[in-house]
Amino acid sequence: MRNSILFIFILNGLISFSQIEITDSLSAKEAVLIALKNNYDIQVSNVQIDIAKKNNSWSEAGLYPTVGLNIGYNNTIQDNSNNPFTFTPGVILSRSLVPNLSLNLNLFSGFAVKISKQRLEKLEEQSKGNAMLVIESTILDVLKAYYSARVQFDRLNVLNEIKSDAHDRYKYYIAKNKYANSSSLEELQFKNQYYSDSTNVLIQEYSFKNSMRNLQLLMNDSEVNENIKTPLLTDNLDFKFPILDFTNELNGLTTNNQQLQNQVLGIELQQINTSFQKSFLYPTLSIQGGFTPSKSWFRDLNGTFDPVETEVLNYNGSVNLRYTIFNNWKNKRAVDVSKMQESVAQMNYKKMEKMVSNSLATLIDSYNGNAKLVDLSMTNIEYATQTYGLAQKRFKSGTLSSIDLIL
Repeated sequence: MRNSILFIFILNGLISFSQIEITDSLSAKEAVLIALKNNYDIQVSNVQIDIAKKNNSWSEAGLYPTVGLNIGYNNTIQDNSNNPFTFTPGVILSRSLVPNLSLNLNLFSGFAVKISKQRLEKLEEQSKGNAMLVIESTILDVLKAYYSARVQFDRLNVLNEIKSDAHDRYKYYIAKNKYANSSSLEELQFKNQYYSDSTNVLIQEYSFKNSMRNLQLLMNDSEVNENIKTPLLTDNLDFKFPILDFTNELNGLTTNNQQLQNQVLGIELQQINTSFQKSFLYPTLSIQGGFTPSKSWFRDLNGTFDPVETEVLNYNGSVNLRYTIFNNWKNKRAVDVSKMQESVAQMNYKKMEKMVSNSLATLIDSYNGNAKLVDLSMTNIEYATQTYGLAQKRFKSGTLSSIDLIL
């Protein structure tokens, strides 16, 4: 009988929580939204998406030319005192300022620029897919933590109800022993029961606090301290359980499962890498250009001639065609290795697809089985409630002892 009472109170979720202060209310949806806003893993994923977006550009792929500026200032002392074969005898100090502006443009590199851009686009998609996986995992963890805390909350309510009932009966038998000639056995039994229930309530309070700490850790909504904030969890455990069909769920597995989608992106990235390795088998064509003005000053430290100043303008341009004829088959090996890695990625996808399909079948079987168990449990609750009501009437009429009522 006592187990029936406990089961009834747990399923009904009676709110009689008095040992821990309720400071606010919190629904499962609000907990998820707070976690999506504050969770560190999601914040890291958002930064990684921003990085991938910034890198996904034609300039990062190498489409545009590179322009460089270099400035040199040189000082040289040349001693020609003992050099008869010179037109500038003496000790000459020469100074020169030489700026250089250069341009380098890659005209063709085996389509490497286009392939690099495709790779950057896939990397951005992969970052978004990883972020979505983190979001899904966070939502699942928050919901698990929320309803786990709710179970602990309802269990504490039940234990408080049982403790209160034991305390009332204990006081009743104290009064009965005081004013009537009756045995103290029932008083001692209810006293023992009351202290046992008080111990259970205290242990359950710790369990509830720990479950709330786990929830708040996922939400990242407050600082960790001894006196945690314990909001009222407004969503109860009353759910509807529609029957799921394995075939329908399996058909949507490829498009709905983010892990499989990320694996597909990994295969596509490896295919792009193979194309990139093939680009090294082609010749490369590039052009270079430059402009170099220079200004120099010459002065004889012995003063044999007046200082001289010169200015020179240099322009240069070139076309460079490069083709690797032989490098120990390094490029060919890179292509072959990349193709092998493609095969590995394909096998990993098929492996994950089977694992996810098997997990889906197991989860659906468990879900449908638990849904039936819930229906049976609700029927059991109904009969247990009726049984407890009849037992209460018999106890009040004196045909049932308090010990039998507890059992």
